[in-house]
Amino acid sequence: MPVQIASFAPEHREAVIALWHDCDLTRWYNDPDHDLDLFLAKDNSTVLVALQEAQVAGSICVGHDGHRGWLYYLATAPDARGQGIARALVEASEAWLKEHGIPKVQLMIRQTNLEALGFYEAIGYELNPCVLRQRWLIDRGTPPEDQDAGRQEAGKLAVTITYLEMLERPGLAHIHPPIGMATALIRAHKPTISFYRYLYNTVGEPWIWYERRAMSDEALAAIVHDEAVELYVLYVEGVPAGFVEIDRRDRPDVDLAFFGLIPDYIGRGLGQYLLASAIDLAWTDGAERVTVNTCTLDHASALPLYQRFGFVPYERKEIEIDDPRLTGLLPPEAGK
Repeated sequence: MPVQIASFAPEHREAVIALWHDCDLTRWYNDPDHDLDLFLAKDNSTVLVALQEAQVAGSICVGHDGHRGWLYYLATAPDARGQGIARALVEASEAWLKEHGIPKVQLMIRQTNLEALGFYEAIGYELNPCVLRQRWLIDRGTPPEDQDAGRQEAGKLAVTITYLEMLERPGLAHIHPPIGMATALIRAHKPTISFYRYLYNTVGEPWIWYERRAMSDEALAAIVHDEAVELYVLYVEGVPAGFVEIDRRDRPDVDLAFFGLIPDYIGRGLGQYLLASAIDLAWTDGAERVTVNTCTLDHASALPLYQRFGFVPYERKEIEIDDPRLTGLLPPEAGK
């Protein structure tokens, strides 16, 4: 269905505010009417809408401080997603900023908003190395619990888990390991538990992997020595650099149970090669569905990387866990 990007008009107000609520963009401290008026009242900001058959299907607010552009309230109607509306709104906002002589654009995304993180990563938005700090200048009172993501019990970690699936083998172009790097991906048949723990602990410590640390050797061996569980180790110049664990115990569903690189090898072009190889291996032996999950404790690029390779989110859960750095499962500096 054709989409038209247009400037906000008064008749769009009710639909835009309803869209913000539908997309869960408002919080206890937001007054949507007031925010709209602010964006529309000045020359350094505006509101754009995406129209389908004269109906509001998306919106974005854009503004600048004379040097930096900012994006706010990007929203697409749930029944209009997958049509490129969000990308079109962002591109129109970037064009508006260029017309006003603004050299860069940025935005803030909540860490739990994995869909937005993945979207902006996919269209080329980079992580900003700056640290964001804030101070409330209003009386916060007692905000509703479901809109105050920062509130959690002491010693707990709030974690959002995203479950993804792939229902058919993707037509991925063959991805080679980095040039000049001698690599080998070798299956480890019934690895020693000490070797498995070395891989799991070393790869997972920066991302707070803790579940397998809590297992006894016997319980862990029952999993990794199962014939339906495959462990592939990536070697670089003869040194372990990462691993992937493929679980076929629920075949024809196959799960990429663990995937990651040892910290020394992150950023050297190996992640895409390892993931492409893992997907290729998973789709053997009669697989009909391949799954994987990631969470907000993982690398920020994990979710967009899975999506770029063809995985699609199908479920999201929010949980709280005991901080394993306080229970002794992980060292205090893990994840920092």
